[in-house]
Amino acid sequence: MRYAYGVTSALLLGGATLSLLTGLPAGAQVAQNDAQNLQAITPRVGAPSSFADLTSQLQPAVVNISTRQKVRVAGGANPFAGTPFEGFFGGGEGQAQPQTREAQSLGSGFIVSADGYLVTNNHVVTPEGQGVVESITVTLPDGSEYPAKLIGKDAASDLAVLKITAGKPLPFVKFGDSRASRVGDWVVAIGNPFGLGGTVTAGIISAVYRNTGQGGAYDRYLQTDAAINQGNSGGPMFDMKGQVIGINRAIFSPSGGSVGIGFAIPAETAAPIVDQLIKGQTIERGYLGVRIQPVTTDYADSMGLPHNRGELIQAVEPGKGADQGGVKAGDIVLKVNGKEVTRDQTLSFLVSNVKPGTKIPLEVLRGGQRMTLNVAVSKRPTDEELAQQTFDRKKGGDDFEKAPAKGTGLAEKALGLSLLTLNPQIARQLGLPEDTKGVVVAGVDSSSDAGSKGFERGDVLLSVNNTAITTVGEVENGIRAAQAAGRTAIGVQWMRPGQPPIYVGIRLR
Repeated sequence: MRYAYGVTSALLLGGATLSLLTGLPAGAQVAQNDAQNLQAITPRVGAPSSFADLTSQLQPAVVNISTRQKVRVAGGANPFAGTPFEGFFGGGEGQAQPQTREAQSLGSGFIVSADGYLVTNNHVVTPEGQGVVESITVTLPDGSEYPAKLIGKDAASDLAVLKITAGKPLPFVKFGDSRASRVGDWVVAIGNPFGLGGTVTAGIISAVYRNTGQGGAYDRYLQTDAAINQGNSGGPMFDMKGQVIGINRAIFSPSGGSVGIGFAIPAETAAPIVDQLIKGQTIERGYLGVRIQPVTTDYADSMGLPHNRGELIQAVEPGKGADQGGVKAGDIVLKVNGKEVTRDQTLSFLVSNVKPGTKIPLEVLRGGQRMTLNVAVSKRPTDEELAQQTFDRKKGGDDFEKAPAKGTGLAEKALGLSLLTLNPQIARQLGLPEDTKGVVVAGVDSSSDAGSKGFERGDVLLSVNNTAITTVGEVENGIRAAQAAGRTAIGVQWMRPGQPPIYVGIRLR
């Protein structure tokens, strides 16, 4: 994240489990947070005088999770390099061979069925880098320990399901309805911060569906000021009815400790995924085959759009659903299947929750005109497959010969950019195909908005306000049109040789 202070996932410390089903015959057990258990102790209105009764009822279902790992680390310099003993210790050229070391992690979790299924964060039971988890141990509040089996995990949502066999029915809890959560509602978090054992903290919901800027379909959390620290990861967040409405996952912190900004995965997101993992089902998510970016304030102003609405299509993968449905780079997606695209309800989130094979309508803005496209949703590739995919990329440098700026000087005055029309010679020097059309940046005023947004000499402008450009004069026409419409910015598609095109809004001055 590009924050002065980062969102710190409580990695290696934290786990929580929720109960979706008992795994036992009907009536065999009752959840710790079942209404009949909590009716007499749940606070009715206002601030509760105490959380003690609620805590004593729920805490038996919250567990500590520890793992033992073997992690492979790079070898350091060989202390015997250059001596007759160098070869005895491997690692040529003065380097020691990679080594394997023991590591441990601690986290939280909560039991979701009487027969021992429990939930935690994926990162609690997944080692970083080249590591292998050799064993997982679950410790109950009464001190009893059980080896745990990993039933399933899902990296995208950061959820995992474990199973322990205790030989007796276990206390468990159930998911509640996080959709009913409101800012200001009381919540209680139970977990094992810093490996200290069962710890209870209370606070309120500070925000619902908070987007932290990390990206992805599941960057959508309940925010709380209840103290959450490393080790709370995977632990449950309860409402005042004693229902699990969130799974603690991350904190926002300049120091690594709690500053009253914690994030929990909403139960409405977690519950269906946990249910699938328990059943051994593969998690399938919808996929369009596009690269997207938020519509910035400047770009929204350039298009005459309200702020915080829609997402911009940066690139379209050939042959995938979006391409076959007619989606084009530069489109702004406003609605997915009738639901508005916002910061709290992103395009990724909406599409991920569509069953692969379904055809859905996308409402898009193209060239100032709204239109509806019917697009088939395909199955999302694995993270490994996505990492191997590439969109069209063009190699190049920025060593073209200096040339005078062309045009009337309006672009330099309004944008802070000196421009010249891209010709075959300059395209070759940039490493681009000779038939590339656009306008190349010859100079940048560092005090301009374009300068603050990272434009450099050698960058290529491809369109202005969603209209392809081939000359500096066409850029100036776009500036005049924006000024005549009373807009304070223009939308530009540009690329840096060797990188895919992107869209930004540049403020006029």
